[in-house]
Amino acid sequence: MSRLKKRSRLTRLADFLFECGMLRKTPRTGYQFLGTGAENVAEHSFRTAVIGFVLAQMAGADKQRTAMMCLFHDLHEARTGDFNYVAHQYNTSQRTRALADALSGTGLGEAIMPLWEELKQTESEEARLAQDADQLDLMLNLKEQADLGNRYADKWLAAAAKRIRTPQGQELAKAVLETDHTDWWFLGPDQSWWEKKNGSRTDLPKIAVPGAADQDADKK
Repeated sequence: MSRLKKRSRLTRLADFLFECGMLRKTPRTGYQFLGTGAENVAEHSFRTAVIGFVLAQMAGADKQRTAMMCLFHDLHEARTGDFNYVAHQYNTSQRTRALADALSGTGLGEAIMPLWEELKQTESEEARLAQDADQLDLMLNLKEQADLGNRYADKWLAAAAKRIRTPQGQELAKAVLETDHTDWWFLGPDQSWWEKKNGSRTDLPKIAVPGAADQDADKK
């Protein structure tokens, strides 16, 4: 019998949160074949949850349920590690058992395990959106690597795009493929900002800071 079964619920919750932290140290292993790029499972899970929320908003589906499926979809990898597509040809893992063991004694199983089963079955709209979010996060990383000059990333992008299931996922995937990954910050400032180089910055608009006027009055 595992000694963890004798621990209190609060202690098991602390155990669980420490275990979640292991995802920060668990690399996504496919990038070793791509040759560039890197991320850990925690980074992947966060943006996948955001993408799931966005897709559900687009589809008029349950945003919270979709995002929660995404958030926990790779939690088992704290115990099993991440298997890339090559490793999957030779290795298997007991994902459901790993997740159930991680949740044992925490009181979270009744909330999380049904989401896991729904995601695996892929019968609900939210589950299909969550599956697409998983692929779209990969596509976003691949697009960045393609923009940076990795020509193999284009082959991976084409394969990932074929796995998208929902109309909303396909629509967003098209936008990802057509958008430079730097546009969100490079095109933000007015063009003149980039042309000023090292000149005076006195022409920048002043930003009002709450309480600053009162502090200046006190100094006088």
